[in-house]
Amino acid sequence: MSELALASEFPAASRDDWMKLVESALKGAPFEKKLVSKTYDGIAIQPRYERANNAARVAGRPDGEPWAVLQRIDFRDPKEANKQALRDLENGATGLTLVFPGAIGNYGFALPATKDPLAQVLDQVWVDAIDIELDLGLQSKDAAAWLAEIAKERGIDPAKTKFRFGYNPLGMIAHHGGAPMPWKDIAPVFAANIADLKNQGFDSRFACADGRVIHASGGSEAQELAFVLASGVAYLRALEAHGFPLDEARRALFFRLAADSDQFLTIAKFRALRKLWARIEDASALEPKPIFISAETAWRMMTRRDPNVNMLRMTMAVAAAGFGGADAITVLPHTIALGLPDGFARRIARNTQAILLEESNLFRVGDPAAGSGSIEALTFELCEAAWKLFQGIEAAGGLADALQAGLVQKKVAAARVARARNIAIRKDAITGVSEFPNVNEPKEAVLDDKPQTDQQQPANSALALSRMRVAEPFEALRDAADAMKDRPKVFIANLGKPVDFTARTTFARNFFEAGGIAAVSHENIQSPEDAVKTFKASGAKLACICSSDEVYAAQAEGIAKALKDAGACVYLAGRGGEKEDAYKAAGVGGFIYAGCDVIATLTDAHAKLYFCHSGRREAAIRNPGLYGKAVRLGTGFRVRSLTLAPRNVRIRVSRALP
Repeated sequence: MSELALASEFPAASRDDWMKLVESALKGAPFEKKLVSKTYDGIAIQPRYERANNAARVAGRPDGEPWAVLQRIDFRDPKEANKQALRDLENGATGLTLVFPGAIGNYGFALPATKDPLAQVLDQVWVDAIDIELDLGLQSKDAAAWLAEIAKERGIDPAKTKFRFGYNPLGMIAHHGGAPMPWKDIAPVFAANIADLKNQGFDSRFACADGRVIHASGGSEAQELAFVLASGVAYLRALEAHGFPLDEARRALFFRLAADSDQFLTIAKFRALRKLWARIEDASALEPKPIFISAETAWRMMTRRDPNVNMLRMTMAVAAAGFGGADAITVLPHTIALGLPDGFARRIARNTQAILLEESNLFRVGDPAAGSGSIEALTFELCEAAWKLFQGIEAAGGLADALQAGLVQKKVAAARVARARNIAIRKDAITGVSEFPNVNEPKEAVLDDKPQTDQQQPANSALALSRMRVAEPFEALRDAADAMKDRPKVFIANLGKPVDFTARTTFARNFFEAGGIAAVSHENIQSPEDAVKTFKASGAKLACICSSDEVYAAQAEGIAKALKDAGACVYLAGRGGEKEDAYKAAGVGGFIYAGCDVIATLTDAHAKLYFCHSGRREAAIRNPGLYGKAVRLGTGFRVRSLTLAPRNVRIRVSRALP
């Protein structure tokens, strides 16, 4: 059989050759602006990388060993929790994540925080044959002791269990904004609890340095890593002060990170944690050893709208965590943002891991990203950024003092603001929500759609790291639109030929439907009279003119004036450019274009739907079921901003100029 050495027939290509082609394609546009993006840590993502020669593998999960498939158990009813646990274990799960009230991973549903229900949850479960990982809260901190007692009552050898007890007091302080007593008083109790379990014979991972609180609050990858490092170091110090040898103290720890759909950053983050912790071990005069990293697919990426897309997000997240060397992975069911997931959603969560392990064999190669130019560069840059942040936390006196001073919260808040801005302008697109929304999507089933918000959200404190989901601003607009008696509409006035308007019509449809405003499109508009006739027939209150700049120059002003006179609130797809003032004078009240603030524009559109616009003397919200009571604006007032949320509307108005 002959070999087809096709590549040898082409001359070798250098970076200079590639750059010449790039410069030709860019036509003078700056390379850095067009082809280089940046992470929220300021790390530049280049369009291409050279192979990283002589790169060393990152020591992690043993070669050829699959990660543990953990299934989340969070039912309030222990009987239902037990049924689900047994079903999961019978169908491929190799462990359970038990979620308790107040935990970082409690998204509104959790197990009861008492011993007897926990024993009922684990009825008929061979607890010494599976991984069990606890996600603890302040009010459920005793669950670790209950689990130990249950194992003892069943005659199980503690040394043979694979429990990860999950003590994480600093994570709780960050999540809730404080604790009943200061860290200097918590640390001895924390260490004593671990010592007690160890004296009972458990040779487990007792404490968890958990970065999810940073990720779920909108923080960056480096911030999450720095928080985990600082947590781990604080726990080492507490254990050492209680008499633990340092080598024994480090074996008492495990680590938990969020895995999201940015596969390359997730892979690099998991690899970076191992390298960073090895540096801490080396600085502590310890020979570095592989750490245990547990992963959970990210809460902040989950959406309530088009939740089936969450299946794709969690698949990417699991694959990335697996490639990054995670030792155990918990998948959030795709409907979790809607409420308590049903059996189907949990089955999909379980089978996502089973397929990637058993059919795709993703676990068989140790550190498959080693040598990849992009991943190695990202790993290195994340290590540098995270180490700098970690040093800042240490300089502030350690994590407890940094949290008390608000140092960590301030940095996370800055990343959150930047993230919110990119979501609003759709730089960070959310498929099914800000991009390609379906205003008529069916509602997915959940077992319970009433999460306990006192468990879901941390205490009301300026120091609390409140969790977020990036889709929430768009979902609030969608909820408001759905609550109206008739779905609001926008009339799309297409001018000229299809080649003139198709691109902007598609853009406008996605734009308005992301806010729950259905697009009604009409072609063959030949005159202002045609525009008015078709607008009135559409039943819409908003109108958006779509075409090319050339057609706008000839027709947009006349069409806009006619639509405004007919009672429409008029938008134009594209920037106004030199004619912006003329378009505004003709009746265009807003411009939609790539890079504009979509949230602000859609909020303005909702305000115009609810409140006064040109010629109206007053307007009122007449939906007390949604907003609590009607709100009326008098003559001469203009809406400046509107915040929409179920049972909560906040309005800023100012008197319009004569």
